Amino acid sequence: MATPLSIQLYTLRHQLAADRHGALARLAEIGYRSVETYDPTADPAGFRKAADALGISVSGTHAYALFNTDAGEVFDAVATIGTDLVIIPGGIDHEEFTTFDGLSRVADTLNGFAAKAAEYGMRLGYHNHWWEIEPRFEGRTALEELAGLLAPGVFLEVDTYWAQVGGADVPELLRSLGDRVLALHVKDGPGVKDEPHTAVGKGVIDVPSILGAAPDALRIVELDSCATDIFDAVAESRDYLAALEGLEVLEGLEEEA
Repeated sequence: MATPLSIQLYTLRHQLAADRHGALARLAEIGYRSVETYDPTADPAGFRKAADALGISVSGTHAYALFNTDAGEVFDAVATIGTDLVIIPGGIDHEEFTTFDGLSRVADTLNGFAAKAAEYGMRLGYHNHWWEIEPRFEGRTALEELAGLLAPGVFLEVDTYWAQVGGADVPELLRSLGDRVLALHVKDGPGVKDEPHTAVGKGVIDVPSILGAAPDALRIVELDSCATDIFDAVAESRDYLAALEGLEVLEGLEEEA
C-alpha cells in the first residue's frame, strides 16, 4: 500500500465530541497515522493543530456540508485540514437511484460539485450505502450505472460492507468499477441492516477477497456502531489488516518508534 491505513472518524464521533485530543491520541497509540474526517468545517484549524501534534495525516474528508454551506467555505476548510479528497457520503434522495432519470440528476449534482472542487485543486468522490446497490438495471447496480455518468475525475469510495448488504458480489463489483474506485471503507459485522458492526475480521465479510479485488485502493476502517468497546474494535481491525496485508500499512511508524 502506498499510504498508511486510515480510519473514518465517524467511528469515534462520540469520543471525539467528548475529548478530541484524547481520542486522536488514542488512535495514534493504536497505530493509526491517517484519518478521514466527516465534518471539515468544524474547527478546521484546531483539528489540524491537534493532528499535526500527533503526526496524523488526513487521507480525505466526507462533506455533507456541501449541501447546506457555501462551497467555497467548505473547500477552504478542507484545505486547512490538509487533504484534497472530498467525498459526498449521502444526502441524496434514495429514490433517485431507482430510475435512469434519477441517476442522471445525481450525476449532474456530483459533476457540479466536482467542477467546483477542481477550482481548489481538489477531487470529488461519492460514498455508497445499500440503496445505490439494491436497484438493478439489466443486472447492473445503480452504482455501476452512475459511474458511467460521472465526469472522469470523480472517484468512488466503495463502502464494501453496505455493498454486500445491498446484494452485491463485492469483489465482482470492484472489478467492474475498476480504476473509478480510489478508496474502500472496510468494515465487518453480521451483514445485515440495523445490527452493530464488529472489528474487521470478526464478522461474515470476506475481507481478503474484497481487498484483493482492489489492491491499490485506500483502506479506511469504519464501524458505524459497535457492541464492544470501540477502541478495542478499531485496534483489532488495524491488527487484522496489518497481518493480512503486511507491514506496509504501518508505513511511517518505524521512524517514530
